[in-house]
Amino acid sequence: MRIERRLRQPRWLTVVVPACSLVFAFFASGLVLLATGHDPFSSYRKIVDAAFVSNGALGQTLISATPLAFTGLAAAAAFRMRLFNIGGEGQLYLGAITAAATGLYLGGSGGASPFVIAAMIVAGCAGGAAWALIPGILRAFFRTNEILTSLMLNYVAAYLLTYLIFNSESYWRQTKGFNATVFPVGKDLPSSAVWPGATIHVRGGITLPLGAGLAVVAALVLWFLYSRTRFGFEAQVLGDSPRAARYAGMRTRRKILAVMAISGALAGLGGASQDGDFRHTLDADPNGLQRQYYGYTGIVVAALARYNPFAVVLVAFLVGGIQNAGNTLQGADFPSGLVGVIQGLILFSALGGELLVRYRVRFGRRGVERALEPAA
Repeated sequence: MRIERRLRQPRWLTVVVPACSLVFAFFASGLVLLATGHDPFSSYRKIVDAAFVSNGALGQTLISATPLAFTGLAAAAAFRMRLFNIGGEGQLYLGAITAAATGLYLGGSGGASPFVIAAMIVAGCAGGAAWALIPGILRAFFRTNEILTSLMLNYVAAYLLTYLIFNSESYWRQTKGFNATVFPVGKDLPSSAVWPGATIHVRGGITLPLGAGLAVVAALVLWFLYSRTRFGFEAQVLGDSPRAARYAGMRTRRKILAVMAISGALAGLGGASQDGDFRHTLDADPNGLQRQYYGYTGIVVAALARYNPFAVVLVAFLVGGIQNAGNTLQGADFPSGLVGVIQGLILFSALGGELLVRYRVRFGRRGVERALEPAA
């Protein structure tokens, strides 16, 4: 048995293999549910109902899916050039920090202000991009492994977020009032810095957050950038063959910095969305923003979507639905860890399917293969 790289990939493989991978993942998840004493069909029905069907479920799913769309797009933007930015988590934190500072500084009384919201978006993108440029510079000029540097910077960003609220009297921390002296919290954003959402009056009301719309726009821009511009072509060439790109005169360092900045800006925009759309404060609670692991889950989303921006948005919605179902169904008879197991099986099945798309398995007897080889 030999594993050979496919010289050409039939288009039907890119559809059939991922679909079969999902079927296998749900089959394997069914076996896990059976082993833990749960009826697979009943459990899947409960998950679908809690994620998409019951009253208010779609709204909660959008809350879970919006940050995953941003971190998934951030991972896809970098991975397409073979830059493995694992720092989406920290870049999201920095985007939340800079966007919250902008909203607190510019915000005032009254309703949502387009100027303040636009400034928060720009600040969130700038914060995430600046944090991503640290491993980008180290990779471009010193050939440092961006996987290690971006991953370690996640912990630095988490400690910075905790320090600003719990260990200092910073601009972001609420210092007045009895509650602030008992338990440190972030300042509430003014009403002009709260992002508006559109409400659809079906199934108890579905609120479409502004961040979800921005994620769709970001996916469209990213698709156009990588598939319809010279920048995207050069990034693809650099990812496939850096030596050929240098021979063709492409500026490798500049592309590395640009792609890392784009990736970080997308993750930072997700942090700004967390401030403006959902939390309305800089949330440093270890059981809040830091417990969700949006950056790491975004890598899973990007891998499942095969780094296609539009597929990232769709997969983020599906994964967000599974997460929402896990939170809703969590109890003694249905541990939330089961949903994590299902997500893990989906990821490994998708990665296994990706292997079959890129490679093929050949069977044959060694003697026959040697007889067919030409003489040296």
